[in-house]
Amino acid sequence: MKLNELEAVIEAILFVSGEAVSLAVIADAISMDKATTKAIIKTLADKYRDEKRGIHIVELDGAYQMCTAAHCFDYIRSIYKSTKRQGLTQSLLETLAIIAYKQPVTKGQIEEVRGVNADHAVNKLVERGLACEVGRDDSPGRPILFGTTKEFLRYFGFTSTKELPQLDENIVLNSLELAEIEE
Repeated sequence: MKLNELEAVIEAILFVSGEAVSLAVIADAISMDKATTKAIIKTLADKYRDEKRGIHIVELDGAYQMCTAAHCFDYIRSIYKSTKRQGLTQSLLETLAIIAYKQPVTKGQIEEVRGVNADHAVNKLVERGLACEVGRDDSPGRPILFGTTKEFLRYFGFTSTKELPQLDENIVLNSLELAEIEE
């Protein structure tokens, strides 16, 4: 197959899927090795970006998905008359940050860091698809462990959790000191 034919097949796979498709699945479908397939996907993604197309290809933790370009959001919204995506409250952001940086983590561990009940926040994050159950802890009662999802990566524009910003130790220490003073 020629390069443009391979690009067309990859484009069709990503379009039809509607979700992230792993590199291995795409490589298998086009009968190519992963390195070649990844290079073809990168070339295709670069074309979309360089031509300022209405769609683009994003990498999500070793998988790829076709998404709408951000500059088209207002036009799409006007057609569907939907309201803007609701943002995250401060408590949801704090809880999500704890999950992202400490994953896998239990509700009890989240509550220990935040100092308040985490049931509502964790449930809301799971409902929105930003967090999910990733297993059970070996401690007594075998509490549920939570982690982030591919939707979390998509929402914040990361390709993997390794791209999370490094925490500034001074900010963390100051926050801990403030929390002790408030007690």
